[in-house]
Amino acid sequence: MKRITIVDVAKRAGVSKGTVSAVINAKNSVKPTTRDHILQVMKELNFRPKGVARNLKNGNQDKSIGIIIKDLSYPFYTSIASGVKEYANSKGYAVIITSSENSHDNEKNLSHLFSTKDIKGTIIAPIVEGTAEIEHLFKLKMINYPFVLLEDVKGIQANVVAIDNIKAIKRAVKYLIDSGHTNIVHFAGPPQSSHTQERIEGFRHAFSERTLVFNKGMIVSIGSNYDESFAKTIEYFKSLSRENYPTAIVCFNDQQALAVMMALNELNIKVPDDVSIIGNDDIYYAKIYPVPLTTIRAPQKEIGRKAAEILIRNIESPNLLPLEKVVLDTEFILRSSSKVLNQN
Repeated sequence: MKRITIVDVAKRAGVSKGTVSAVINAKNSVKPTTRDHILQVMKELNFRPKGVARNLKNGNQDKSIGIIIKDLSYPFYTSIASGVKEYANSKGYAVIITSSENSHDNEKNLSHLFSTKDIKGTIIAPIVEGTAEIEHLFKLKMINYPFVLLEDVKGIQANVVAIDNIKAIKRAVKYLIDSGHTNIVHFAGPPQSSHTQERIEGFRHAFSERTLVFNKGMIVSIGSNYDESFAKTIEYFKSLSRENYPTAIVCFNDQQALAVMMALNELNIKVPDDVSIIGNDDIYYAKIYPVPLTTIRAPQKEIGRKAAEILIRNIESPNLLPLEKVVLDTEFILRSSSKVLNQN
């Protein structure tokens, strides 16, 4: 099948090649109506701009995709990247793994770099901030650049692979309630993350299926960064009298859970004798925490494999494909950090 070129787009749109190029490079020299018309033609033709590699020998034969994770040091993301690499390599694609280091600007710059250097498509674990632009994701959509998100981003219609956060947290909270816990809190993650909002929703829903009553004070925002989570845990417990301590905490993720454990240790609060802890992700060293962590196991490699599968399917399709949203299930892993209170 003939590869669609910038000349084909210009001819169909009735404009010059330079005008199409200006739209691709997001220049302000093109009238909005002309720009929208050209973008529509690009979609109809399923045209994808090529980067500088097209001029290199064998440029079209070297196939690569990118993945932008949030934190290279957090095993959750490295396991996902491993799944991406495993599937992509089986299809003849190399994988370039980068990290935004939890910086929105880094994510924006990396996504631009990948889309202009003939990396065929990108998997992104998006950074979502309260005032963050999502313009870089719109730009990828405008130029018909294939990408898959590892989390929903409000306002962006895209391919997404994620886990069922609501169901996962609901199961953990119901386990605690059924184990006799009546004072349960959720230490929430970054406020603008859809994962944070879904996990709060799951926490709240669990109470609607049991006799305990939910109240907003059960949600405590402490972030997911280790140092921030540690400091805010200390602050939270120092604000309470000992008789008002929660008997159980459901954490945003395992990294946060470790910070909470270490903070409780400093306060001489014992896990699980005084407070039960449940994490989220089941990263590979959760089972060797100071107290082996009860947690929610996400299928990390499967997330990566599925994201790579969708991405490569879109890269190789001559036609624009319908968007896909894949939601994977989780598994509740019971270890020593949680305690049953209603034993006879």
